[in-house]
Amino acid sequence: MVLWVFGYGSLVWNPGFDFDEKIIGFIKDYRRVFDLACIDHRGTPENPARTCMLEARNGAVCTLMRQWGAAYCVKGGIEKEKAAIQYLERRECEYDGKAYVDFYGEGDSLKPAATRVLVFISTLDKEANKYYLGPAPLEEMARQIATATGPCGNNRDYLFLLEKAMFGIGHEDNYVIELANEVRKVLRGLKEKRIVGSLIARKAHPPFMRVPSLPEATVVDLR
Repeated sequence: MVLWVFGYGSLVWNPGFDFDEKIIGFIKDYRRVFDLACIDHRGTPENPARTCMLEARNGAVCTLMRQWGAAYCVKGGIEKEKAAIQYLERRECEYDGKAYVDFYGEGDSLKPAATRVLVFISTLDKEANKYYLGPAPLEEMARQIATATGPCGNNRDYLFLLEKAMFGIGHEDNYVIELANEVRKVLRGLKEKRIVGSLIARKAHPPFMRVPSLPEATVVDLR
């Protein structure tokens, strides 16, 4: 018996545990959304980050319109599997549930490449799950992602790395791309505001200009 784990967020580019095989593919009946709070890695309790989670959606193919992920196989015995599970449970602590799903590889959407693949999921209920933020308008999510930061880095890098990782495995996610572009738009706006604010501050408080001292006059006796 072996352990299979499906990664659809940071696990795509940074699994962080010892594995023996990696397969690119997808799972059915879920889609990727940025509705989960992260308060100890890329955000804080006061300004939580938004990270991705899976939302059950009949007929979906892992995120919207065939956006995929990576499955990792851990072989070598129970101790190796146990170490991987313990690591993942610490890392994925914001996810309050697990599911076992069929995983499909590239080129075959009918026959699973692996069954009983572990995936971390979340309860879609703010009262039952304190980390569930729920959906929000694209612009609001972008502002939150653009400004949130925590001990492990900022929220926007998480999104940009996911965008890059999905491109790297050959299955770009249109939803991730749209959100990433909106975050870039917010960042440009914040940069422009800082520049304008700096110019206004300079006009209100012009820099002190030092006037060079004139050389002392020399008196010449012409008598």
